[in-house]
Amino acid sequence: MADVEKRRARPATQYGPTAKQVGENVRRLRDRRGYTIYELSEKLRAAGRPITPSAVAKIERRERQVTADDLVVLAVVLDVSPAALLLPLKDSPRERVDITGAGVVPADAAWAWASNQRPLLTPSSETARTAESEYALASLPPTAREARLHPVGRAIEAARDDVTRLASYAGWSVEGGSDQEFADLLDQARTSLDRARSEVDRIAVERNELSMLRDGVGSKTGEGGGDGPSVD
Repeated sequence: MADVEKRRARPATQYGPTAKQVGENVRRLRDRRGYTIYELSEKLRAAGRPITPSAVAKIERRERQVTADDLVVLAVVLDVSPAALLLPLKDSPRERVDITGAGVVPADAAWAWASNQRPLLTPSSETARTAESEYALASLPPTAREARLHPVGRAIEAARDDVTRLASYAGWSVEGGSDQEFADLLDQARTSLDRARSEVDRIAVERNELSMLRDGVGSKTGEGGGDGPSVD
């Protein structure tokens, strides 16, 4: 009985939607670079992570699993970010992307998540601010995290989102949409840009005030001659 069990074929590997997308993207990018399967295999070998031509073909046909190291070396050799291998080339909020573990989500949300901008599954508005802060704390290195959580960073993120929506709408509004909707998006983008500018100006004001305070303290210390506070 044990021998029979040993001879049984292993269950087929289950490939999810992300694995399927990786295979499609490897093929798309290989074609875009003008590489044959053999040329891509040679470049992977030269990069220190050999993947045979037959293995490359199996990746493209979704017949071979891609490890984390495989994904990174493919991104390096194909000169793209890892996200460009994981997601399809569509980012309209009207389009949908199937993400392993998350299901079908708006394409723009998938790319924002893959680009380290915000959580994939945005909670209700009451908890969104806390969720985004926790996401930044867990996902970003210190300098980027500090910039993201600073008021000016938040304002710039909001402005970028509004401008992206405006630009996206301008691209397809010829076929649909309304002039009023476009006007609303335009006003929102302008408001967000003005808010970001105000936050940047506020930093300049605060910096100037700190400089004046520092110079004032230094001046008073110099008047004291270094022997303690002066007495009239």
